[in-house]
Amino acid sequence: MDETRLTTALDTDIGVPLKPVRRIEVLAGMPGRRRVWTLEQKLALVSEMERSDNIAAFAREREISTALLYTWRRELRYAMEAAKLPPRDEPMFVPVVGGSSPSSSDSIEVEVGGAVVRIGQAARTDLAVAIIQALQAGAG
Repeated sequence: MDETRLTTALDTDIGVPLKPVRRIEVLAGMPGRRRVWTLEQKLALVSEMERSDNIAAFAREREISTALLYTWRRELRYAMEAAKLPPRDEPMFVPVVGGSSPSSSDSIEVEVGGAVVRIGQAARTDLAVAIIQALQAGAG
């Protein structure tokens, strides 16, 4: 192969000779680097990471992104905080059903224990909450 044909203008300006390629690695049968981690693997890696002095070196040794390790650690913290919360008896969200009647455009309807409450746009929030809680207490 003619070496002058392979050189670029930058190579000739600085006089850097071409070096032959020493090794080519073809990753056949590996469509990508995406791996699936089990919960146990994630917990073990996060635990090891916490004991590590150099997290970047730890991640390089295991061929994993430091961002992924930090994400798993954050998710573990969230799960631990959620486990500490006391169970709630009342629902956190009330289903809202939108109607197509002209009167429902300015209000929402909430059904609690067979009673239907229409709450208008101008209604005070504390008053609406008090009414719904009173209906829930009466239904339960």
